[in-house]
Amino acid sequence: MSTSQLHIALLAFPFGSHATPLLSLVQKLSPFLPSNTLFSFFNTSQSNTSIFSKSSKPQNIKIYNVWDGIIETNGTTPIGREAIELFIKATPSNFEKVMKEAEEESGVKFSCILSDAFLWFSSKLAEKMNVPWIALWTAGSGSLSVHLYTDLIRSNKETLSTIPGFSSTLRISDMPPEVVAENLEGPMPSMLYNMALNLHKATAVVLNSFEELDPVINNDLESKLRKVLNIGPLVLQSSKKIDLDVNSDESGCIFWLEKQKEKSVVYLSFGTVTTLPPNEIVAVAEALEAKRVPFLWSLRENGVKILPKGFLERTKEFGKIVSWAPQLEILAHCSVGVFVTHCGWNSILEGISYGVPMICRPFFGDQKLNSRMVESVWQIGLQIDGGSFAKSGTMSALDTFFNEDKGKVLRQNVEGLKERALEAVKSDGSSTKNFKNLMELVK
Repeated sequence: MSTSQLHIALLAFPFGSHATPLLSLVQKLSPFLPSNTLFSFFNTSQSNTSIFSKSSKPQNIKIYNVWDGIIETNGTTPIGREAIELFIKATPSNFEKVMKEAEEESGVKFSCILSDAFLWFSSKLAEKMNVPWIALWTAGSGSLSVHLYTDLIRSNKETLSTIPGFSSTLRISDMPPEVVAENLEGPMPSMLYNMALNLHKATAVVLNSFEELDPVINNDLESKLRKVLNIGPLVLQSSKKIDLDVNSDESGCIFWLEKQKEKSVVYLSFGTVTTLPPNEIVAVAEALEAKRVPFLWSLRENGVKILPKGFLERTKEFGKIVSWAPQLEILAHCSVGVFVTHCGWNSILEGISYGVPMICRPFFGDQKLNSRMVESVWQIGLQIDGGSFAKSGTMSALDTFFNEDKGKVLRQNVEGLKERALEAVKSDGSSTKNFKNLMELVK
């Protein structure tokens, strides 16, 4: 078996929006590595189908399907938490089996393991192979920090404000559910707890963020981990310039935005996984109609059916609803004044990267923590009153952005963070230096 050629094992966590950032990172690394470098991408069949249908596969990536833990049943396929738990129970042997096949098939031993940080057992695999383990944390540094402080948070729930970089307004209810789970024995809590206990063994932990967003948290992470490399925002690092060409805009969103006034439009999108409850869809629709504010809403067909009767007709002069929206192009457009979001990390980072303040309606995972950071730490947006949409709370949040001085402050704050993000990805910026550092580690 050859050991001179680079062969990088990529281990994906196949749920939510986890696998795509790992693929994006490989696509970014690939041109800077020797041309004969091999990448073996290990992921479940369903997740592989989903992510590789959306993007062109680089020549030197070989895709491998690992077992998802599901034993064929008659008709019913587990979804959601059940599917995640079955997958976790199948690890790490499902990865080990296919990784062995990949080495034998290529005749080249692995030189490095680059995995989703959730897959903490990668540290043991890397140790066994005597290669570096590089962990990719796909969320922000704040949520990584609270996982590392799990024991402290669980032993004394009053201590949140003593965690470096967190304001006194953070609450236990903002924590990811796995950190405060009743016990840490369940598949998901135990996976994240084990990650917290093992992450210091990683040669480096890579984040899609920039040091200047959370400097205090970053310094604290650096005191606990061997190397912390913020290499984002990857959306600003991308070689693909945001294309605002009206002719290539199948959804018609950009053409519609061109007709709106600067910073006047409310853009609403809740990611690919989340669906608003019916009563909240109605509340948002009633608020938008009452305010008569220009809006662009990414809402799937099953959500459109729930809208109040006649809503589309009554709002067609100032609103547009699409089943899919080109989010980056929309956020980059000067007409957009506020982004109503579920606070997934990618959406938060995209809002910051294009200088758009946010109204937050978080659902699960790290979203509540992200939402609290948006409102209380970075001060670039608001959480929706009471945690879910009601007509009056939504109208009042919109008023903040379009009528009052507070909206002006939020805009200035997000513009300031956007400037820092742009600095970070310049040729001498912190993220660019960290990316070069990562490249050397992989080599």
